[in-house]
Amino acid sequence: MTRIEFRTDIADKISYTCRWVRRAFSLSPTPKIVLFARDRAQLSRLDEALWIFSDQDFLPHAMVNDVRAFRAPVILTDNDTIELPHHQILVNLSDAIPSCFARFERLIELVSTDPADTTAGRERYAHYRQRGYTLHHEASR
Repeated sequence: MTRIEFRTDIADKISYTCRWVRRAFSLSPTPKIVLFARDRAQLSRLDEALWIFSDQDFLPHAMVNDVRAFRAPVILTDNDTIELPHHQILVNLSDAIPSCFARFERLIELVSTDPADTTAGRERYAHYRQRGYTLHHEASR
């Protein structure tokens, strides 16, 4: 069963995701991560941020439709029905429940401080809990 973790009170999901990915690389030399964005605009901002996030860190990633995606440790997508090359960790930056989440070993749900996003996060939390998932929570403050 997928391990589901909620990270809440996030001021900036893009910046938080970059820091989280950097930490994942520090803990494992070959993490397999899929970053799920709500739309193309958020996906583009995330892609750019991963390239310029840090002068000292290289955060290798690829868009899901890129020919190199099957080798990339971090995949970016806004399509939760597309075939993915790995299913270790899914990070959800959107306000929706990714239809593919149950294929992953671990789901990280990011919830910002925005009131609408907080409400959507609570709805996702209730959805998973009603289906019997054990939920973990960590506030980013």
